[in-house]
Amino acid sequence: MTQTRYDVIAIGNAIVDIMAASDDATIERLSLNKGGMTLVDADGARRLYDAMGPAKEISGGSAANTLAGLAALGADCAFIGQVADDQFGRVFAHDIRAGGIDFDTPARSESEPPTAQCLIFVTPDAQRTMNTFLGASQYLPAAALDESAIAAAKVLYLEGYLWDPEEPRAAMRRAIDAARGAGREVAFTLSEVFVIDRHGDDFRSLIAEGLIDVLFANHTELAALTGESELEAGIAALAGKVPTLVVTCGAEGATAVRVGERATVPSVATTVVDTTGAGDLFASGFLFGHVNGEPLETCLKRGAICAAEIISHYGARPEADLKALMAERLG
Repeated sequence: MTQTRYDVIAIGNAIVDIMAASDDATIERLSLNKGGMTLVDADGARRLYDAMGPAKEISGGSAANTLAGLAALGADCAFIGQVADDQFGRVFAHDIRAGGIDFDTPARSESEPPTAQCLIFVTPDAQRTMNTFLGASQYLPAAALDESAIAAAKVLYLEGYLWDPEEPRAAMRRAIDAARGAGREVAFTLSEVFVIDRHGDDFRSLIAEGLIDVLFANHTELAALTGESELEAGIAALAGKVPTLVVTCGAEGATAVRVGERATVPSVATTVVDTTGAGDLFASGFLFGHVNGEPLETCLKRGAICAAEIISHYGARPEADLKALMAERLG
């Protein structure tokens, strides 16, 4: 087996979150879907960016958020994702590297689709109106993979959102082969019900073929994948098919089943400001415990602590010292 270089290497959407304070009049003038998430094209993204007030720009994306949490906990991480050679591509690369995460995916030419952006208008009532342009992130080719890095990571973590476009889907299949060939684990997050509606057969095949070692889902995603609306029935339908199944249930906490062992922990959130990134950071905490061989309940507790931190403020990147939080709450 190749010598371990990383705890987790992830493949996901490389998105820059652009967040600005706004008012209802602006939301109405721009005909935005207040409080929702809308996909926009390059022209739409440019129009909204020009209409924004002073903004905060920070790298985002589901799997990248998970790595940010893992790195903050002290894990060695690398990210594979596609940006363009443009302003936002440089913002993304700077932020993720500044977080201690290796990122070496070659940027696409500036003349091609721009780097993905999520333009977020925050109104005084704390509603976040998100407008996402997926841009270059949807064009990650298999040729951009660093297979030696994948082979040197304990866990390959894949983001379900990126299964939708054809090129990244092919890249992730090749990455699974590289990880499996090196005897490594593959973790997968289902991301969203609409992804399961489109690609559920693919996901069920990956599970049936034994290619997923750790599966993350929330209750609604579990129901969409298994066809079982009841939580316990959904868990029962999958628990014997993946070595580790992790199911989050929001305020009701989370449950994990690993080779017959089962653990459940409550939510530890005390302040809920913005739930964006809760699942991403839950995965950070759980995977940190997992790669360090910790008991299942401890892995879940770490996930709950990370999720509670992220929903206590705006944005999907941790602001508190996660190591200190772990020391305080785990003892």
